[in-house]
Amino acid sequence: MQSELIKKYNRQVLIFTDLDGTLLDHYSYEHEDAKVCMERLMGHGIPIIPNTSKTFAELLELRKRLNLDGPFIVENGAAIFINKNFLPEKPKGAVWQDGFWVKSFSSKRNYWLGLIKKVAPEYGHLFESFVDMTIARIVELTGLTDEDAVLSSQRQFGEPLLWKGSEDELDKFILMLRRIGAHPVKGGRFLHIGGDCNKGIALAWLLREYQRQHKGVTISTIALGDGKNDVSMLEIADTAVRIASPVHEPPELERSLKLYTSNKLGPKGWTEILDQLIPESVFFSPSKNTDKTT
Repeated sequence: MQSELIKKYNRQVLIFTDLDGTLLDHYSYEHEDAKVCMERLMGHGIPIIPNTSKTFAELLELRKRLNLDGPFIVENGAAIFINKNFLPEKPKGAVWQDGFWVKSFSSKRNYWLGLIKKVAPEYGHLFESFVDMTIARIVELTGLTDEDAVLSSQRQFGEPLLWKGSEDELDKFILMLRRIGAHPVKGGRFLHIGGDCNKGIALAWLLREYQRQHKGVTISTIALGDGKNDVSMLEIADTAVRIASPVHEPPELERSLKLYTSNKLGPKGWTEILDQLIPESVFFSPSKNTDKTT
């Protein structure tokens, strides 16, 4: 449906959200506390766009559970999947794949596995690679169900590592990976090895494409996240929302304007801030016959 903001005010808001620890509870992966807010916003035609470290396979299932039907960004900005009816025409530089327009920003997983193999002789005892983990091990580390762990293992564009060494060793490891062309990103649980892409680059590309196909519409963006791998999109969005976490401090940002930090955790914090930023009253024009009597 067309956004009520476009119809009434020639404006639109695009909401980009991290999932684990933000829209989804850090421990239970549930979104129940954000459900009413999500339904309200989507009912007015405001897209909620997952921007996550999760895989394409995971998002196919999660979109059903979350009742989302718009685009989504996977594996820390490695690729954007855009449903056919989200934009009036084909996005520039995208290819049709698996029922979506796809814009990728990274080499495939096998390339990064090759780079990891190069550093394994010196650092291999300090990390576990996702590709070497059993489903049971992924379940143990993430708390996912067996079915969701299978989906999580189906990486396309990068490789998560579980770091076991010290912070000093990690800094040296990251430096070595950068020297050979990788761009490591620290997530909530894993170190993600991939290309020169991030959530912010993907957000900016989709915003430009949306603006190109909606000329004359004023578009603003809101990004919500709780971790270090969310910093790039939090810095670039018009409004940044840091969601409080039960396991770490909010990510540090350079910006100070239009920056919000929730008091509540996860999906409760998600609702807390979005109810402030986009109250229901914004969708209703003042009546010309307002009764001014008290």
